[in-house]
Amino acid sequence: MSPAVITLLFLVFAIVMFVTEKIPLALTSMIVCIGLILTKVLDPKEAFNGFVNTNVILFVAMFVVGGALFETGMANKIGAVVSKFAKSERQLIVAIMVITGTMSGFLSNTGTAAVLIPVVIGIASKSGYSRGRLLMPLAFAAAMGGNLSLIGAPGNLIAQSALQEMDMSFGFFEFGYVGLPILIIGILFFSLVGYRFLPNETTIDDDGAFSDDVDYSHIPKWKQTLSLVILIMTILGMIFENQTGIPLYVAGCVGAILLVLCRVITEKQAYKAIDMQTIFLFGGTLALANALELTGAGEMIADAVIGLLGQNASPFALLTAIFLLSAVLTNFMSNTATTALLVPISLSIATGMGADPRAVLMATVIGGSCAYATPIGMPANTMVLSPGGFKFMDYVKAGLPLIVVSTIVSLILLPILFPFYP
Repeated sequence: MSPAVITLLFLVFAIVMFVTEKIPLALTSMIVCIGLILTKVLDPKEAFNGFVNTNVILFVAMFVVGGALFETGMANKIGAVVSKFAKSERQLIVAIMVITGTMSGFLSNTGTAAVLIPVVIGIASKSGYSRGRLLMPLAFAAAMGGNLSLIGAPGNLIAQSALQEMDMSFGFFEFGYVGLPILIIGILFFSLVGYRFLPNETTIDDDGAFSDDVDYSHIPKWKQTLSLVILIMTILGMIFENQTGIPLYVAGCVGAILLVLCRVITEKQAYKAIDMQTIFLFGGTLALANALELTGAGEMIADAVIGLLGQNASPFALLTAIFLLSAVLTNFMSNTATTALLVPISLSIATGMGADPRAVLMATVIGGSCAYATPIGMPANTMVLSPGGFKFMDYVKAGLPLIVVSTIVSLILLPILFPFYP
């Protein structure tokens, strides 16, 4: 059996296990990771590379930074302020999505989610609303906001790099021509209809840093203030990543180290804040994404879909196929890996058809950002899994309608703003 076929079988196994949850999600992820080693699809270094991925390091650091905000009670204070202005659950959802989407347009969507998760849990604690019904819109807004600017998501820069090799480029806000309407309509969708699809009951493990019923009155004010100051400094470090040359994950680590050194939180509290389910789920799943790329299994899927259209497919049919292929793959690979995989395929399609490469790549990137229907589609989805108490199907129920809405908006705007044959 070829490595590509073995990889596809593991993909099917992972999908079935994720949907049924017969075994824990993180355990499924690790079974796939180890299975790819035992079948010699990946060597141990390739399989476990996900656990030293910079996103995992960022997760760990920001869990500590966010945990400090909650351990000191600062998250609850911020939550109380926000709750005063947003009087209903739907108003809170809108406020959270607007803030998250805007920040995500200029800051890593993973970093944005990591920073805001403890704040939103504080809001839920003070307002009395379900934290799960607030955290899932946060993750979705982080994904949608990534398309507001060129620096909003790694996939945008991957497409830009490919275009620059052809002496073409996207403008800084050009992704926002489609990304902003998707964000606006996505927020309206959740405020009017989508909130009905959010999980009503979730099972939350309150042994971690984000437990609600804690008395913070004994916490010194200087600790609360310093936890917020370090959070803001960390955010600024992330925003000015290009100017300082300090990567996001390093900025996060500096913030986490300062919190422990300044005794805002103890070393034990810092360890408690790290959600190991997220680490194992994300790190293990990256092995599958790596296998899809290295064995050519992902390319096989892409080629099969494009091949079904035939040689004389209409530009709109091709646009729809590229968009939907990106949207499907991105829910089982990281959105960055999906874009990296499909960009060269999309460019070869554009060249073969004589179509505008910018149009084809825009469809690929926007489709690749629709990672709403699984907890593994993008890091922000994985990060809210444990604090939100979600099951796999919670993402499917809330995320699939949003994918449909995003697809409709995209297929209306893309042919107008980025025609295949301008």
